[in-house]
Amino acid sequence: MAISTPSSSSIDAADVARFSAIAAEWWDPRGKFAPLHRFNPLRLGFIRDQALAHFVRDEKARAPFTGLRLLDIGCGGGLLCEPMARLGFSVTGVDASERNIAVAATHAGEGGLAIDYRAGAVEDLLAAGEPGFDVILNMEVIEHVADPGAFLRDCARLLTPGGLMILATLNRTLASLALAKVAAEYVLRWVPAGTHDWRKFLKPSEIRDFLAGEGVSVEGPFGVAFDPLSGRWSLASDARTNYLMTIARPAN
Repeated sequence: MAISTPSSSSIDAADVARFSAIAAEWWDPRGKFAPLHRFNPLRLGFIRDQALAHFVRDEKARAPFTGLRLLDIGCGGGLLCEPMARLGFSVTGVDASERNIAVAATHAGEGGLAIDYRAGAVEDLLAAGEPGFDVILNMEVIEHVADPGAFLRDCARLLTPGGLMILATLNRTLASLALAKVAAEYVLRWVPAGTHDWRKFLKPSEIRDFLAGEGVSVEGPFGVAFDPLSGRWSLASDARTNYLMTIARPAN
């Protein structure tokens, strides 16, 4: 598992420090990342379903995505990388926090998974002439970077022809201010106070504007909702708080 050092301009140093401080808790389902563990089944299902349809793969196959390269940007402790590797993808995980990468690499090694983990950011991959990726995961990352437009365009440029990027983020609405910021951080304490800056949340229209001229097609938003009674997340028509989008590059 290769580990390189970060040198990028899209990185928000304060956010990196905040997540690095709790890096050891990534794989604790009852720790500070418990909300992400609860969210993960929805994310994994959405990624799998979108990739199966996009690449026309057999859903009954044990490793349906064998032969495809996947990049997880802002991979954290590897909560998405590991199940993606088990589905057959050749996985690269990139994160600006060296502590996150160390946790991810150790956990993958304990599970016998060959995942290419790197400390750095997307522009480091571009600068190094990294070959493109068939799938790029851009999950709950863009609201933490210094320049979201440049960051998203760099991500899109790493997509191979026929490639698919899946993005998850938070909408900048009064609903998200109340639920994702005030309630989640200060009332329910699902995440540490200061995790999010509501001013950096992005509207779906802004995602589309960032990618204008990049030669990709954008679908969504697909809303995401939490049911407090069941404790589960599900897709929903309401995209005022959390949402997903897909970005596809034509095959030719």
